[in-house]
Amino acid sequence: MSIQIKELTHIYNEGLPYESHALNSISFEVADGEFMGIIGHTGSGKSTLIQHLNGLLKPKSGSIVINGTDITKGSVPMRDIRRKVGLVFQYPEYQLFEETVYKDVAFGPRNLGLPDDEVDQCVREAIALVGLDFSEISERSPFELSGGQKRRVAIAGVISMKPDVLILDEPTAGLDPKTHKDILRMIQEIHQTTGNIVILVSHNMTDIAHYCEKILVLEKGEMLMYGTAEEVFRQKDKLFLSGLDIPPVMDFMHKLAEHGLNVKTQLFRADEAMDEIVRALKREAI
Repeated sequence: MSIQIKELTHIYNEGLPYESHALNSISFEVADGEFMGIIGHTGSGKSTLIQHLNGLLKPKSGSIVINGTDITKGSVPMRDIRRKVGLVFQYPEYQLFEETVYKDVAFGPRNLGLPDDEVDQCVREAIALVGLDFSEISERSPFELSGGQKRRVAIAGVISMKPDVLILDEPTAGLDPKTHKDILRMIQEIHQTTGNIVILVSHNMTDIAHYCEKILVLEKGEMLMYGTAEEVFRQKDKLFLSGLDIPPVMDFMHKLAEHGLNVKTQLFRADEAMDEIVRALKREAI
């Protein structure tokens, strides 16, 4: 499984006085099993891009090839696209609507026309993957659950269709710090268990740095950067010019260096930074 995006362009309100180029010739690839991040300010094109990846939007030009199939072609059935690519919007719990958790999670597989026994298996597996107890929660109303549980159920409703690509748009928005961390760990565990491609859209640089192998940076519909976390965050001046920050850990390392401590500044994970600070202090003590 892989994704190849080539020269993807999208124009809103084309031909009208207020037309806007939401995406302009975007090209990148996502390898099999990769965990990728997308960052950029509001209006940079993040949401427009991810809505192309499961066929919600059609491009003005360009192609999106997923596992050898160009999903921009009109001949590709939407059902096939949605089964391959699962999209979790911001605040997905607002889309919960069934009377029980089971029925809500089962909605996608039933829509795919799967037989009842397969639907049941998909529901059980999805609920387990999001860290909930099937026997305890399956017959409860989703509206009686806590905010974190609702978010998990909503994500389960997407992964119950067993997508090869899971896209999450700000999946921790509005959550308290503990639930924020729990949801991200859950997403990482889903990724490790299923081996699928995960694409995470986030404004949180710490999350992006910690979880993502590759990062796409968008600015006003243009691809500003694409590379590993180290390659992207190394270009802090370029990020600052586009109004984006580097991870707080990296910012702290730069400040230590500016104050005379001989440390590597290109570290953005807390454990690596801590080890580097200890080594630097030991060197100075000798």
